[in-house]
Amino acid sequence: MTGSLARFVHVEAAGGLVLLAAAVVALVWANSPWSDAYRRLWHFALPVSIGTGKTATVGFWIDDGLMTLFFLVVGLELHREIREGALANARLAALPAIAAAGGMLAPALLYLAVDHGLVLRRGWAVPAPTDIAFAVGVLALLGPRVPRALRALLLALAIIDDIGAILVIALFYSRRIAVMGLMVAAAAAVAVLLLGRLGARWRIVYAAAGVVIWIGLLRAGVHPALTGVILGFLIPASPSAEAPAGSAASRLEQALHPWVAYGIMPLFALANAGVNLHGIAWESALELKLVAGVALGLACGKPIGILLATLAAVKLRLSELPRGVTVRGIVLIGCLGGIGFTMSIFIAELAFTEPALLAAAKLGTLIGSGCAALIGLLLGPWLLPRRG
Repeated sequence: MTGSLARFVHVEAAGGLVLLAAAVVALVWANSPWSDAYRRLWHFALPVSIGTGKTATVGFWIDDGLMTLFFLVVGLELHREIREGALANARLAALPAIAAAGGMLAPALLYLAVDHGLVLRRGWAVPAPTDIAFAVGVLALLGPRVPRALRALLLALAIIDDIGAILVIALFYSRRIAVMGLMVAAAAAVAVLLLGRLGARWRIVYAAAGVVIWIGLLRAGVHPALTGVILGFLIPASPSAEAPAGSAASRLEQALHPWVAYGIMPLFALANAGVNLHGIAWESALELKLVAGVALGLACGKPIGILLATLAAVKLRLSELPRGVTVRGIVLIGCLGGIGFTMSIFIAELAFTEPALLAAAKLGTLIGSGCAALIGLLLGPWLLPRRG
């Protein structure tokens, strides 16, 4: 495992525990006597105009503003892995890519089998993503019995899963596209690309261009947090003469990653994981089906899809298992892949505007992700015997 990958795994593992603590606090707070304060906090309107008619609440700036930095780290991480890591060539990327595709397709199909009605169909992608921080954090709890190759495979699978989730958000969960806003974002992106080619290394330049792209995407109807992914691929990735120790992209990733893992993602969980269980109509078949569809998609669809896709890739000789990784290890990865927490909640926020349905989708995410994590922890010692 390379130094950059080891650092990434360490931060993600520790950040996953902080993320879990934030989710628990949110869930308890939202169902406590102070639940009104919890709701009012995130709906508090800030006196900042964004020029789109949308209220700039605290929750908006977390979901659409701070999460841009989360997607920036994801974009930088994807760019690095494509250049020099697990996705550097087709042979290395084949197995995690096929496994990730199966791990996104199976949960979506299982969800649609349960929730095929017109109203609930919008949530088909909620159980599709994998949460890198939680998955790596749970895997870390299994200790030294986990082979390094298995950790790298889980990380590569989750990275490709992120690519799929980002494409899904851009293609299926963006509003009607306003061409002018898209042109503004595209012009700023081209400017960033040209500045990078000219050797510009000033962070303020990329920050200013990012603000323009963010505003352009917001006005275009595309989720503005995706600005982070665009910047992640455009910021120069080659060391310069002025900064031979590393590229602007690698330095920025190392600087931002702890803030995102220990601050922004837990804050997102605190703002969005607080499902008021009293607000769910338990007698409503519609909401119960939504909870069941998301939970089953994560806890059952993910491991089934990842395992079957991996076995098919090996059987058809499209790829092969890395040295030290067995089918038992793939089963464990499949279980942990069902932890969809952050990205699943993010997509649920885009899929459902009705408070009752959104609460049901979030509850299904919490149940499915919790079950996937628990199954992984219980089966881990049996699937991965302690090595001598």
